[in-house]
Amino acid sequence: MPLVTPHEALRRAHAERRGLAAFNVIQLEHAESYAAAAEAAGRTIVLQISQNAVRYHGALAPLAKAVIAVAEASSAPLVAHLDHADDRALVREALRLGFTSVMYDASALPYEDNVASTAEVVAEAHAVGVAVEAELGEVGGKDGVHAPGVRTDPKEAVAFVRDTGVDSLAVAVGSSHAMTERTARLDLARIAELREALDVPLVLHGSSGVPDETLTAAVRTGMTKINIATHLNHAFTDAVRAYLAEQPEVVDPRKYLGAGRAAMTDEVVRLLDVIDAV
Repeated sequence: MPLVTPHEALRRAHAERRGLAAFNVIQLEHAESYAAAAEAAGRTIVLQISQNAVRYHGALAPLAKAVIAVAEASSAPLVAHLDHADDRALVREALRLGFTSVMYDASALPYEDNVASTAEVVAEAHAVGVAVEAELGEVGGKDGVHAPGVRTDPKEAVAFVRDTGVDSLAVAVGSSHAMTERTARLDLARIAELREALDVPLVLHGSSGVPDETLTAAVRTGMTKINIATHLNHAFTDAVRAYLAEQPEVVDPRKYLGAGRAAMTDEVVRLLDVIDAV
């Protein structure tokens, strides 16, 4: 089916205190896996391509066109989202390519510059019907930064949303990107404060390091969009390693990549029940 915008899905999930899952795509097998899981579970999923993935491939268009093709061929409602982009040229390219959602991350800039730059991106994206996510309060783990003690200030968040017009806000509440162990401790009290203060959906980045029960609690407390990348790469890599260990003579990548893809699909289906627990 055609790509969907996240506006309706985010707002509905926000109102019902349910989670909207967002998973990162690095290669075609990721997108195929997530689409299969969305179909099996009957849920909407956000397919994300990060700026780091673009750097790995050397360009956005090839992977973006593949993701959009997978989404349009799927019977499940899927969102194509540009994740963690601080390059405004890349954001504009995503808009041209047909993405239905973008994250513009100017959180490393001074607050006033973050507001001004984000507001300009929002104006450009809204002009073509695309939703914008932003970040306030740096989430640890990107480019070697680990700042688990950082917290987004609710009063500052209210002003930021008002002055930028963003559709959703990624907040710092104790998670960190690229964690390979699920030991993060979320500040549920801060999530509740942010939920009470803001009228836009909250986004949790770095969710791979968050235990299942805490993810469910975070959604029930006020989080809406839940981003997961590293945890699924772990599942994919473990399955590929196991397949090659059992069949070391195999050289056809379709066989071991297929095992990895199947493992991710199973884990995504399981995670959807964790994230969207009702």
